Amino acid sequence: MSTLSTLALVLASACALPVLTVSAAWADGCYTCGGGSTDACKDYCRYSGQDTFAARKACESKGCKVSGTSSCPTAANYKVCLAPAPSLPVLAAIPWCAAPPRS
Repeated sequence: MSTLSTLALVLASACALPVLTVSAAWADGCYTCGGGSTDACKDYCRYSGQDTFAARKACESKGCKVSGTSSCPTAANYKVCLAPAPSLPVLAAIPWCAAPPRS
């Protein structure tokens, strides 16, 4: 096998690996807060997980007048409030891991 074909095979493998291992993105994002937002949420509101109605409502309850979505800023001069992370449903309970009953 020639060096050029080996290089092409390695490059094709490296490009195909991310495509074959795609999973759902679960990242933090931010809503931009418009005029009339509280001072604590003057610029952005950070949420965890996906952009959902519940995440928007959590940011609105903190005082953010949601005007759009954005990546979260890293500069210190922005006011960013945090919406609570969504609670995950309990999928299974293991009885032997439960706390002992009180006497």
